[in-house]
This record gives sequence, C-alpha cells and structure tokens, in this order.
Amino acid sequence: MRRPSNPFAGMPREVAVLAAIAFAVAVGFGVVAPALPVFARDFGVGHTAAAAVISAFALMRFVSAPLAGRLVDRIGERTVMLAGIFFVAASSAVAGLAQSYLQLLLLRAVGGVGSAMFTVSAVSLLLRVVDADRRGRANGLFQAGFLIGGLMGPVAGGLLTELSPRLPFFVYGATLAVAGTIGALALARTTLHERLGRQDDEANRTSLREALRHRAYQAALVSNFGTGWALFGVRSSLIPLFVVEGLKVGAIWTGVGFLAGSVAQALSLVSAGKVADQAGRRPAMILGGSVAFAAMVVVTVSSTLPTYLLAMGLFGVGAAFLGVAPGAVIGDIMRGRGGQVVAVFQMSSDLGAIAGPLVAGVLVDNLSFGSAFGATAAILVFGPLLALRMPETRYARQAEPVDDPSGPDEPTLGGRARPEESGGGQT
Repeated sequence: MRRPSNPFAGMPREVAVLAAIAFAVAVGFGVVAPALPVFARDFGVGHTAAAAVISAFALMRFVSAPLAGRLVDRIGERTVMLAGIFFVAASSAVAGLAQSYLQLLLLRAVGGVGSAMFTVSAVSLLLRVVDADRRGRANGLFQAGFLIGGLMGPVAGGLLTELSPRLPFFVYGATLAVAGTIGALALARTTLHERLGRQDDEANRTSLREALRHRAYQAALVSNFGTGWALFGVRSSLIPLFVVEGLKVGAIWTGVGFLAGSVAQALSLVSAGKVADQAGRRPAMILGGSVAFAAMVVVTVSSTLPTYLLAMGLFGVGAAFLGVAPGAVIGDIMRGRGGQVVAVFQMSSDLGAIAGPLVAGVLVDNLSFGSAFGATAAILVFGPLLALRMPETRYARQAEPVDDPSGPDEPTLGGRARPEESGGGQT
C-alpha cells in the first residue's frame, strides 16, 4: 500500500513550525473557551457581563492590529510574534489567578493585544518564507493547524472546567509558553523571499496606501470581511439558535453541523492550496466565494435538517478556499515587511466577525432567520464579484531566496529577479 504523502514535503521548515504554533495557540484558546463564561459567572455577574469578557478580547485584538503591524515593520516578524505569544501566555496564566470580575476583564483585554501581535506577525512571516509557487499550500497548512487545534481544544477545556474553571487558564499559558520557546529556537534562521530583490528599507516596502489601490488587495479585503462575517460571526452566534428555534431539533445537531463544516474545511484545505498555487489566486477566490454564497442561499430558502447539514458542509469547502487564496494574494503583492498591509487584512475579518452577529441578530428579531442568512449571502457575493475584475497575482515577479542567519528581523536580500510573466501588473 502507498504511504500517505507528507503535506509538508517540499515546504520550508518554517511552515511546519508556524503550523505547529498555530495548533498550540488554537488548542489553548479552545481549552479556555468553555471556562470563560463559567469563571466570569463565579464572580456574581450576569450573562451580559460574562459575554463581555469574550468581546473584550475580540475588541482589543481588532483595535490593536494597526499597532502590531507597525511593530512588525519596525522590529521584524519573529520578535513581534514571540512577544505576542508570551504576552498572551502571561496574561492567561495571571487571569487564572483573578480575584474579581474587573481583573478578569482587563487581563482578557490585554490578551487580545498579544493575540493581534501574534496573528499579524505570524501571517506576515509565513507569506515571506515561501515563494509564490507554494504560498497557497503553505497558507492552507497554517490554517489547518488552527482548525485542528480548534476542534481539539474545547473537548479538553470542558473536562478541565469540570475540575476547576481556573485550571484551563494555566494550561493555556503553559501551552503557549512551550510553543513560544520552540518557535524561538526553530525560527532562529529563516529564508525569506523578497519581491523584486529590493533592500527591505521603509521606502521600498509596500505601503498601505499602495496596497489599497491594488484591485487584488481590495478583493482580498472584501473576501476576508465576508469570511469573518459568516464563519466567525454568524455561524457561531446564529446557527445554534437556528437549530433549536428554527429547525426545532435538539442542540446536538448544532455540534453535528459544526463538525460537518469543520471536517469539510479540513479535507479541502490542501486542495484549496493547490488550486491557488496552480490555477491561480483569482479562480480560487471566485470558487470559494461562490460555494460559500451557495451555502448561505441553501439555508436561506430551505429550513430542513438535511439542507442545513448540506449547507454547513458546503460552507466548510468554501471557507477552505477563502482561508487560503486571499492570504496568498497579500503575500504576492507585498514587498519586504508588510506588517500594516497584513494588519488591515486581518482587521477586515475581525470587523466582519463583530458586525455580522449584530446585524444578523437585528434581522432575526425583526424579520426571520431567513433574512439574516440572506443578508450573509449578499455580503459573501461581493468577494467573488471583485475577484472577477482583479489581476492574477500568482505570477508577480519575485527574487531568489536568501538564507538569513540573523533571522527575519534583519533580512539579507539578493539574487536575480524571476522573469515576469503575464497577469502580475498592478492597477
């Protein structure tokens, strides 16, 4: 029998390291998730205040992303990423010792700042350690680390919370500390790929203003906003209510639907990366956005259990493509450190995750579940529409890689530029 192929074969070792760190971060976050509201309620606060602990983390992650981007541009990806990991680790461990609701709230808010530092810097580093031929697959493997870790974490978190709602915070802090230490050692040397072979000084980096004028960047932002709105916002906040109140079935079907979507997404990530690398970012974004749009249309027009499960599976496939291709676009158009470019890209998803549940909740309260899902479908359709008019960035010219013994914080550039192929121009 043929042995299963190694998905990391041919990839720089940094991709496996970053995927492992993403897995550890996701496991830890999932471990804490079941404990957060329970721990907050132990201080005698209401349900709204308990939910605010979760919102504080997301809000601070959103507002601190521009600062994280500027830090990446100034001191480098690896330094900011490791600082962010240990920032979250320390704040989480101390949160487990919180003696009041206010302390818990403030410490989770501080953790959101560290999360923004980690996410922006890790994505920026990932996009620079792989060349264009493998950027989609590398992004898929990185996303798979988050996805698999996110599936495993809540199971362990539920068991730990039964013992003590404080215990998951200590486990999360320890997990991140180990991941950060491994990352510090394994990422001491990296190989960076610099577009156009220019020196990585401030004048030659891709500015945010320059990126915003690029139609591919615009399409990536809109696609990522739709992903945040639907995947991290509406799916998490509305689907559990829809299953119980709309479908009139047991809450267990919420978990079944989420599992179907997650499995479909996990199984599609590697294929999505290959499509983005071989066929191009543009067709991958069009395909992913179209499938996600179709999933929302299905659940909008039909409120039955089979169509709900079908929609969740379809959405998982669409989410895989939308989790890979837009990120690859960012790497294609970036020169040098792209902290602010990556930060705004990440903020677009966070903004969707914040706005989606609010708008969907208003629509459900005043109209119906169908109207909320229909609005989500309308948001998702803008991504593939903009992708139709964007240039293909897969063929952007890029310099040969250079091994940098000092790490990504002080890159050494050089090598000849690759011959430019058609389709890589900017608008």
